[in-house]
Amino acid sequence: HLLLFLLFVGPFNCFASYSRATELFYSLNEGLPAGVLIGSLARDLRLPTAGGQNLASLQPPLSFTLASHGLGGQYVQLDNRSGELHTSAVEIDREALCVESSGATIFGASAAVSSSSPSPESCLLLLDVLVLPQEYFRLVKVKIAIRDVNDNEPRFPVSHIRLLVPENAPVNTRLAIEHPALDPDVGTNGVQTYRLRDNYGVFTLDVEENENGERTPYLIVMGALDRETQDEYVTVIVAEDGGTPPLVGSATLTIGISDINDNCPQFNDSQLNVTLYGNSSLGTHVATVHAVDMDLGSNAQITYSYSQKVPQPSRDLFHLNESTGAITLSTKVDGDTPRLHRLIILGNGPGCIPAVITVLVTIIKVMMRPPEVVPRFIANEVEGVVYLKELEPINTPVAFFTIKDPDEKYKVSCYLDGDGPFRLSPYKPYNNEYLLETTKPLDFETQQLYEISVVAWNSEGFHVKKVVKIQVLDDNDNSPVFSEQLIELSIEENNVPNAFLTKLHATDADSGERGQVSYFLGPDAPSYFALDKTTGVLTVSTQLDREEKEKYRYTVKAVDSGFPPRESIATVTITVLDKNDNSPRFINKDFSFFVPENFPGFGEIGVISVTDADAGQNGWVALSVLNGSDIFVIDTGKGVLRAKVSLDREQQSSYVLWIEAVDGGDPALSSTAKITILLLDINDNPPLVLFPQSNMSYLLVLPSTLPGSPITEVYAVDKDTGMNAVIAYSIIGRRGPRPESFRIDPKTGNITLEESLMQNDYGLYRLLVKVSDHGYPEPLHSTVMVNLFVNDTVSNESYIESLLRKEPDISVEEKQPQISIEPTHKKMESASCMPTLVALSIISLGSIALVTGMGIYICLRKGKKHHRADENLEVQIPLNGRINLHMLEKKPVEISNI
Repeated sequence: HLLLFLLFVGPFNCFASYSRATELFYSLNEGLPAGVLIGSLARDLRLPTAGGQNLASLQPPLSFTLASHGLGGQYVQLDNRSGELHTSAVEIDREALCVESSGATIFGASAAVSSSSPSPESCLLLLDVLVLPQEYFRLVKVKIAIRDVNDNEPRFPVSHIRLLVPENAPVNTRLAIEHPALDPDVGTNGVQTYRLRDNYGVFTLDVEENENGERTPYLIVMGALDRETQDEYVTVIVAEDGGTPPLVGSATLTIGISDINDNCPQFNDSQLNVTLYGNSSLGTHVATVHAVDMDLGSNAQITYSYSQKVPQPSRDLFHLNESTGAITLSTKVDGDTPRLHRLIILGNGPGCIPAVITVLVTIIKVMMRPPEVVPRFIANEVEGVVYLKELEPINTPVAFFTIKDPDEKYKVSCYLDGDGPFRLSPYKPYNNEYLLETTKPLDFETQQLYEISVVAWNSEGFHVKKVVKIQVLDDNDNSPVFSEQLIELSIEENNVPNAFLTKLHATDADSGERGQVSYFLGPDAPSYFALDKTTGVLTVSTQLDREEKEKYRYTVKAVDSGFPPRESIATVTITVLDKNDNSPRFINKDFSFFVPENFPGFGEIGVISVTDADAGQNGWVALSVLNGSDIFVIDTGKGVLRAKVSLDREQQSSYVLWIEAVDGGDPALSSTAKITILLLDINDNPPLVLFPQSNMSYLLVLPSTLPGSPITEVYAVDKDTGMNAVIAYSIIGRRGPRPESFRIDPKTGNITLEESLMQNDYGLYRLLVKVSDHGYPEPLHSTVMVNLFVNDTVSNESYIESLLRKEPDISVEEKQPQISIEPTHKKMESASCMPTLVALSIISLGSIALVTGMGIYICLRKGKKHHRADENLEVQIPLNGRINLHMLEKKPVEISNI
């Protein structure tokens, strides 16, 4: 290992004399994305390659390498060739890296190099970079200071802070709040200030900063406190940092007011008058005094005692309970006992002047024994209290009472004193026996305790009272009652899961477990609604979609804990409110409309159907044309697409529009659809004759031309399409020596010679050709004059041109060309003429001599009259009518000669 170490270190020692270690300082903000430039080591080290040379051209090239791939290496990317240092995909979190307050590791967001060391509070990322090859070797210490950004809000360590303040705390008393807020950010991004949302006019906050920079909030008392007036203040303490914008955190602050002994006992009355019969037995209750102290705990403890002014005989006769203030008879009353006793009683509190009350006890001398009232309870009785269940039937017996006179001298009667559903009646056939019973069912919810008295008196007017307390026992006779039978709720769609809806509340008039209410969903409630059994909090566990379902209606039950349990039912209706979460939707993404050309402007081309699943304004849709708005408009309300102008298919056969639908939500949502408008052709263009180009042109036809030979053609085009562009050719007018010698093909427009030309067939032929389309409802046509000059040569062109310039009178044959039938008819015609031609050929061969003689004769006569015949050519052909050639031509043609 030592050998390997020397081999590695040796080369570096060789050039250590001209290499040096260098420190570079950079800083940047935490939380930057990947690829942010931190700095260029080559430029900042001022290496020779940074002076404009291409680093790649150096031989050997420079290389930059991280000496170790520790914690800092995962946060940066170093280009080995250029030396540029960038942030990596691992985001830098200063608070996670720098857990120490100083000397920790962290990131920043600047590409500038700092020549000075970072502050002690800086969070540094330390990197060692090796620059090779040996000629440029350096060990570079890179320190990257990570600047803090305000990405953490203050947080209190506890959510509820309690603070105790004495009620006698003077104004400006300062009490430290032991749980200040914490903020992982540093500097001004840390906690700066505290405040109270409600100071009740008696509190405020102040902040003190210690030498370590920690800020502690102090509660300052600004007014007088009185626990007896208000013993607790609940507010919210808010911590705010100094970032931009500032972030806040809060906690509940409960300020309890502790008691001090600032109140003394007090009696409600200053004197109490009591009468006591002289024959009262020992332990008879005389009176009870009661004082009140507004303080708490030991400060409110009260003891009772006799004043020193009370004589000893009165103290011996009446016993005073120090704790309860009860006065009872402690010795027997005899003839020597004074008839009036003034008992001065003190109410003593700690550190207080005693409160004073006077009890005047008057003893009445009794010469006879009072009547006796002896109860015998039928109902359950414990320590003088009778317990009856509610809903007991009428006339339920409570107790028997025996009334008697101990001396057996006087007549004794009795009656019932007090309010309640009870009666006391003699029980026959016995004397002095009385039955106490109920007169109607008892109701625990109406009244739980009755106190009645059975009063007996004798004929001397002496009264005795026996108090009976009747406690009504609760039974499960009340069902829970919802505060509302119909609970109407609403919630916006796309709610967060487990969203709060409401808190159900039902009350049960029964007591104890019988009045404890549990809540349950009815069987018709969807499974994604949840109802807390104990608290009655109703939540929905999933997102609701108004477009899927807008109304929910189901039942909820409130069940008490009695036996058997009782329940009640309420109905919950939930309306899901709309949010603009649906874009307008076209019925089709692509619309196609077929419109005849020349359609009138602002005529209805088609209806663009679009819907929006949202409701109200969110579902209102406005349509607009994104392109072609100078030609097309759309009715926003009805979606009717119209063209502003008449459309011509020959100028443009189709249009592609993009329609945008925008709803009325905020923010608005939109969608687009493609509209294709195809123009249907209308027969609005007559055929255009391209050849012959002029009515004045002519063609020389040799007499030797064989029958069936093509002579020329008429060529025309039609800008329309379909049947509107199917062209048919026909000859509607002829003139010439034998004009039927030429025929035109109705499909191709080819003009052919039908019969052989004879000597007397020489001359000018003028054929009026009609070029017609098959348009609907009415075909359109053009005409052209085809001029054929049958002769061996053209010897006098000027003469022919003069003939052409004369307007001919041609008999017009109005006959529609039959394109599909014409070729077949022609074949049949040709086939039927073939035998005739053969026969004629045989006859002509047999009569050649005669024919030759006749030919010589005819030629001689023709030679004499040739010039005259040419001059009178226009009047030699009888015409059935006249036609204006210029009126038949739909398009002007150029005049030229062939």
